[in-house]
Amino acid sequence: MSRIGNNPVAIPEGVTVDIKDNVITVKGKLGELTQEYSDVNIKVEDGNVQVTRSSEAKDHRAKHGLYRSLIYNMIEGVSKGWSKELELVGVGYRATNQGQKLDLAIGFSHNIVLDIAPEVKVETVSEKGKNPIVKLTSHDKQLVGQVAAKIRAFRKPEPYKGKGIKFVGEQIRRKAGKSA
Repeated sequence: MSRIGNNPVAIPEGVTVDIKDNVITVKGKLGELTQEYSDVNIKVEDGNVQVTRSSEAKDHRAKHGLYRSLIYNMIEGVSKGWSKELELVGVGYRATNQGQKLDLAIGFSHNIVLDIAPEVKVETVSEKGKNPIVKLTSHDKQLVGQVAAKIRAFRKPEPYKGKGIKFVGEQIRRKAGKSA
């Protein structure tokens, strides 16, 4: 059983937390995030956010840890930010961006042009002899993960050659080919 919900979340300098009508709002130097909550009690005291559950019911226990993690992610996001890096593995795979438009050449007959949400900053790195990398950064962890998953879904890594779009540091389980 996880006891993550009992840990208080420290509020760093420059971050403000407001609670009103079952909505928690976190403001920081990188932006502002809001989250609705239910079945738990949230208090701000002594520079910490404390989440307590109202009963020992199964869904209350589940939401206890959930909302504590969501609040932690919000506070980290508005103070430090979240980032994901995607690597394009394959001959001729390229990525470029003009502002919020990401242009991917990943082996189809056409390039894929994707409009990235304005909250997410996109950057592409292409060095000679290395695989292209797409860097996504934002204050919203959920949005960064969602955009990264959408990009990865265009060409998931395949197990025989390892070609495709993968997260930096992700290990791909390889399979042996046909044995002659």
